[in-house]
Amino acid sequence: MELAPCNPRGLRLPNPVMPASGTFGYGTEYADLVDVSRLGAVVTKGVTLVPWEGNPQPRLWETASGVLNSIGLENIGVEAAVRDKAPVWETLGVPVIVNIAGHAVDEYVQVARRLDGVRGIAALEVNISCPNVSEGGMEFGVSPQAAARLTSAVRDATTLPLIVKLSPNVTDIAAIASAVAEAGADAVCIINTLRGTAIDVERRAFRLGRPSGGLSGPAIKPVALYMVSAVAKGVGVPVIGCGGISTAEDALEFIMAGATAVQVGTATFTDARSMTDIIEGIGAFMRRHGICDLASIRGIVR
Repeated sequence: MELAPCNPRGLRLPNPVMPASGTFGYGTEYADLVDVSRLGAVVTKGVTLVPWEGNPQPRLWETASGVLNSIGLENIGVEAAVRDKAPVWETLGVPVIVNIAGHAVDEYVQVARRLDGVRGIAALEVNISCPNVSEGGMEFGVSPQAAARLTSAVRDATTLPLIVKLSPNVTDIAAIASAVAEAGADAVCIINTLRGTAIDVERRAFRLGRPSGGLSGPAIKPVALYMVSAVAKGVGVPVIGCGGISTAEDALEFIMAGATAVQVGTATFTDARSMTDIIEGIGAFMRRHGICDLASIRGIVR
């Protein structure tokens, strides 16, 4: 399948299921539990210009139907990623999409430029939606103008296919999606986590190491599904659906709402094989209903 079939930078995926950034490490940490070669792609954790230490502990708190995280984009930096990870990515047998982030537009640009042409990297995912950093991340994704400026700058810095991951913590995500598409994004990923918090009443303190974190898991699926549907109706590039996907039925809902592919995150924490189960479940559904191509049901529910 093509993620962007009408675009010269189109990205070919063997199937529509991939991990969400930040939930699958650098694509190698689950190697003993998951056959990575069966995935549609691998999406790495965020990579920045220099190493980031991330946020103070504790960084995770389980909620009624999901989890709050405040990792803060801890990572090894772009030079170590190119030196130590790219040679491994080249051997995985599936496209590797590197998520990139920064404190400033120029940092995104430098990371994108450094990754351009590196063997083993098939595409970039631009993170303008992380709610867990004090600078950068989501601040670039809260308005169409800011999102378009950053997208345009990164587009000029790389020849790789460009996916822009958007935040649900905005007033009009469809307008932002249209803006980044016009600025050069080849696809958009909808959505990242919802901003939330939790309090320990006995300690009279926040549960996380900072006041807020990002909520993921089944609790956010209805929000993500609504936003994918809203964006897919009007944006002229493929949409990757993300948020609360745990089963093949969940994934099919996103495809019927207009998604070309899906990302799985929190479900992998509870069942490392959730993505391969979803792939098998989609295949079973297609055989049961005589569906030869997922494009025939993409966006069928409007």
